[in-house]
Amino acid sequence: MKIEQIYTGCLAQGAYYIESNGEVAIIDPLREVQQYVDKANANNAKIKYIFETHFHADFVSGHVTLAQKTAAPIVYGPNANPSFEAHIAQDGEVFQLGEITITCLHTPGHTMESSCYLLKDKDGKDHALFSGDTLFLGDVGRPDLAQKAADMTQEQLAGILFDSLRTKVMTLADDVIVYPAHGAGSACGKNLSKETVGSIGDQKATNYALRADMTRDEFIKEVTDGLLPPPAYFPMNVKLNKEGYENVENIISEAKAYDPKTFEFIANDTDALILDVRHQDDYSKGHIPKSIFIGIDGQFAPWVGALILDYKQPILLVTPIGKEEETITRLSRVGYDNTLGYLQGGFEAWKAAGFEYDTLNSVTASELESKMKEGNTAVFDVRKPGEYESEHIENVPSTPLDFLNDHLAEFPKEDNFYIHCAGGYRSVIAASILKARGFHNVVDVKGGYAAIKNTGIKRTNYVCPSTLK
Repeated sequence: MKIEQIYTGCLAQGAYYIESNGEVAIIDPLREVQQYVDKANANNAKIKYIFETHFHADFVSGHVTLAQKTAAPIVYGPNANPSFEAHIAQDGEVFQLGEITITCLHTPGHTMESSCYLLKDKDGKDHALFSGDTLFLGDVGRPDLAQKAADMTQEQLAGILFDSLRTKVMTLADDVIVYPAHGAGSACGKNLSKETVGSIGDQKATNYALRADMTRDEFIKEVTDGLLPPPAYFPMNVKLNKEGYENVENIISEAKAYDPKTFEFIANDTDALILDVRHQDDYSKGHIPKSIFIGIDGQFAPWVGALILDYKQPILLVTPIGKEEETITRLSRVGYDNTLGYLQGGFEAWKAAGFEYDTLNSVTASELESKMKEGNTAVFDVRKPGEYESEHIENVPSTPLDFLNDHLAEFPKEDNFYIHCAGGYRSVIAASILKARGFHNVVDVKGGYAAIKNTGIKRTNYVCPSTLK
């Protein structure tokens, strides 16, 4: 028996490759599926099942394309109603895979079709639980994502999740391994651990939502407390996962390389968004006017989904040389398939051709301190609310990047203003959006709050995030 977790940090997502005696099951695959086919072929094995734990909201799964490539059935738990052919398992249904078995455990609550898959070894012993978004390490799946589709409140769904955890998950032995669908950084929960593999026993001991003496009402209150609005792209991803989508290989092949002159013409002719995915320092030194920065080295796909509200938006890319295909793939992981092409030769080709370019003004944290001592310095914090509440510069407002559009009226129109995040990635994203909206008086604070902490700028006292409600 072989179990391999294929973890994608950008999405904080875990897919799983399980093999026994020449037969393979894939759980929650990424959209680019050739990697699973190649792995099975290299092991002289055959993909027999494609298990989906639920209709994912935060990424487009590879189930449809993988089924087309392998003829393996797509398996969902009860209540699933996809538009494509799939096997809808019954609660407790057993699937034979070589010498082992995988049992579907229906665990509604995160969504109504949510299911875990329990792997039993060749001796019939419970070995591992692939828990999807039902159980994370340190948390459980948020119960508000499916409320519209299920015509239920988040409190009702939380109550159902409480029952699922108590009757299906917490009854398992402590030594059963837990393989969740996500880790820290995912918006599918609020308190996820950085660890990506755990055990039932560990979770009973440390996960706030699995306390043995927890009442149903306490669970509902604690699980629903402090939930931020889900990213705007989540409903669109659910729709694609439920109805199907185009093979990402076709999308990659259709994207074209454009010389600077053609690139500029197409940008103007199609009203395409120019997305610059280089490092934030490179973007700051020079970029195409009105281009938006979201660096590929950060949490690229989730920020694309949160900030580009129209998933059909035509996109033109400025990438590091050699990163063109990777960028298109990572856009498609969250359903952004309308990539028209990319700038051949990258930004240096744009400069060499003599086209106009812009820069981003920035200061060090020490320079910000000097500016603040002069008085009347407008500073904005674009970190997440939890980071802000934990500690921040005194008298500086919270204007989270996720909801930047809601705060546009607060930014000065004429005098310079300064923005910071934790380390410099998100503040450059925010600055690029603001510049595209005409705020050319925005100034980025290099190094973000990490650098600010090394200055004498007055800050609030630190409060541990885990104590915040």
